Amino acid sequence: MDADTADIATIGHRIRHFRTRSGLTLERVSDLVGLSQSQLSMIENGKREPKLTVLQSIAGAIGVDLATLLVAEPPDERTTYELELRRAQSSPLYTALGLPTVRPTKGTPTETIAALVGLHRELARQASKAIATPEEARRANTELREWMRERDNYLPEIERLAEEQVKASGHVAGALTHREVSVMAERLGFQLVYVDDLPNSTRSITDLENGRIYLPPASIPGGHGLRSMALQALAHRVLGHERPGSYAEFLRQRLEINYFAACCLMPQSAAVAFLQQAKKERDLAVEDFRDAFGVTHEAASLRLTNLITVHLGMRMHFLRVGDDGALYKGYENDGLPLPKDVTGAIEGQLVCKKWSARDAFAQTNRTTELYQYTDTPAGTYWCATQTGRSDDGSFTITVGVPFADAKWFRGRETTARVTSTCPDPSCCRAPDASLESSWADKAWPSARLHAHILSPLPTGAFPGVDDAELYAFLDAHSGPLGA
Repeated sequence: MDADTADIATIGHRIRHFRTRSGLTLERVSDLVGLSQSQLSMIENGKREPKLTVLQSIAGAIGVDLATLLVAEPPDERTTYELELRRAQSSPLYTALGLPTVRPTKGTPTETIAALVGLHRELARQASKAIATPEEARRANTELREWMRERDNYLPEIERLAEEQVKASGHVAGALTHREVSVMAERLGFQLVYVDDLPNSTRSITDLENGRIYLPPASIPGGHGLRSMALQALAHRVLGHERPGSYAEFLRQRLEINYFAACCLMPQSAAVAFLQQAKKERDLAVEDFRDAFGVTHEAASLRLTNLITVHLGMRMHFLRVGDDGALYKGYENDGLPLPKDVTGAIEGQLVCKKWSARDAFAQTNRTTELYQYTDTPAGTYWCATQTGRSDDGSFTITVGVPFADAKWFRGRETTARVTSTCPDPSCCRAPDASLESSWADKAWPSARLHAHILSPLPTGAFPGVDDAELYAFLDAHSGPLGA
């Protein structure tokens, strides 16, 4: 039931309420206004929208003014329950069950209607917590990636909002400081509080009631991580987010808060000026961009994807690849043939063994970037790859551009060049014919599966968060700080 239909139903209930309160029958009012009883009944049941002149006549007949009939609020508690029950039973969630519609009569106790409404509320709550299937989640992620690709990974409205917040914090140049992030929080009505007992399922918690944002201890390594976490929490408020109603909406919000945090840590005006100067000098390098703003190599690489097309006139690609060869994050608007499954998803797909994103794992010296030209069916690309390590193992971060734009980057003089014909299996996936013939019937390996492949997706409005731990934490910290 949409808003207009709901209003018609409310008006109908208000007519019936004031008619019966005045002791008037349906027959008497229909005579007074010149309508048949069936027409008046349909109006009262919200099945017909009356003209304004008809409403004026009805209002006069039942002894109220027109404004009273047009009030959007139900006239009493019972009517409120009846309207909510009607809306719930007309929702796709309920109709999909194929169950009959319950129509309360005069003799139906209000408590019974209230109980039915309560059941529908719980049904809706459980549905909102329902886990997304892996296919739904991958589809939502793919649609979001393609949506960003159409925009060259650039969201100007968030850029503007972030620039305003950074400027208001007093930031002038260089890396955004923890103090400036705290000022941003204070301007939005929040205090940053560092605690060592955050629930394991959370990175930060925003207490809307007391105006606090709880973060891990300030002494932990990785200042960029703490600034970023605080900025992401603030982003929900700046961007006006509400509780996500679907997994797709959750992913969209997560993308937007990450984007906002990156915009604050590497403000557009300063970042573009830095990159344009580096391009002018033909010395573009992620490591310099990273160090200028005090962020991680991955953060700087991702930020480059936001700015390089719109402001520097170049197309590029970005990859984060695990030591198992799987693609965990990816973006391209330069035509690089990323591996995809039948749904178009790239996450978890194996990249070509000849790409620098995988070849870097075999390098003896992993502290410096690996530069490489790769000839592919879509053209030749220049890439720069940096190796890193996390709790989950080693990974590589790669940025690359078509051959024609390599001239703007440091490392363009490399002589490393390979040919990749993937997705042709003969490129790097088909086994050597002679080895296959020797061993095909003599091997029985035990496959190692990634745990996340078989694990169910997390549930809830904020997938993965343990609500019991969350609310217990908030309750324990709800008192005055320092008490």
